[in-house]
Amino acid sequence: MNLVELGTGVFAFASPSPAFGHSNIGLIIDPDGLTIIDSGTSPAMAHQARREIIELTAELELPIKRVVLSSSRVPFSGGSWAFWQAAFYGSEATSEQLDAPVNLEALRRLLPEFAEHFHEEFEARRITHTIAENAWISEAAIAVPLPGEAPSNLAIQVPNANVVFAGALGSFGVTPLAFDGDPAAWADSLEAIGELGATIVPGHGPIGGAGDLADLAAYLRRCVAVDGDVGAIPAGPWDAWTNREFDAVNVERAARMARGDADTPQAMFELLGF
Repeated sequence: MNLVELGTGVFAFASPSPAFGHSNIGLIIDPDGLTIIDSGTSPAMAHQARREIIELTAELELPIKRVVLSSSRVPFSGGSWAFWQAAFYGSEATSEQLDAPVNLEALRRLLPEFAEHFHEEFEARRITHTIAENAWISEAAIAVPLPGEAPSNLAIQVPNANVVFAGALGSFGVTPLAFDGDPAAWADSLEAIGELGATIVPGHGPIGGAGDLADLAAYLRRCVAVDGDVGAIPAGPWDAWTNREFDAVNVERAARMARGDADTPQAMFELLGF
């Protein structure tokens, strides 16, 4: 992963590969300790980040104080036990989802590159602090609950650095996956994120800004507008994105949500081969 300094005491460990599962991890150095944003897909990914974080901050002798999970999904929570001594922050939806049993076979099929990590004992760390409204979680960072990828995600605003860690709500150059989300609400949330800071660290893809948020919002709104017809998605920036196999899931989910049906899309089961 590439270490990128975004401001004083604000860093991102950015994956060089824009693809689903190659997620980014954030770091904020607070006076009382370190704040980690998301934990990567696998324990190996998280332990690598932990080693680099400890090396980077060794002279400060600060503990890893808190971890913020933007989503319960494995690309954001899968490595969480690497930071087991920290307090874990997440939305109420994330907390509820992490309390549920893990579908290991579904994970292996969705993320075959990481399948070896999804052994019978695999699970993510549980949430210890739930966030239901905008709240300062440290001297530097504000947690902002927003719907989209899931019923409720968390974005992390760092006002002094003009940075927002969008986490699961950000997917730049990588097709998002909204099987449990609401594409229309997600697009609205991206507009809200754009008002929180100029530099956006997505959960997947390269660090970006307002233009990247606009492209992602436009894609999600197209998924809503085609009313269930995946073939009607027009040409756009998304033509160059990875993971376009998620289109069918997103379009069906948008159509279901529009008629008040929150069931998992059939396209998601087909994607997983069930």
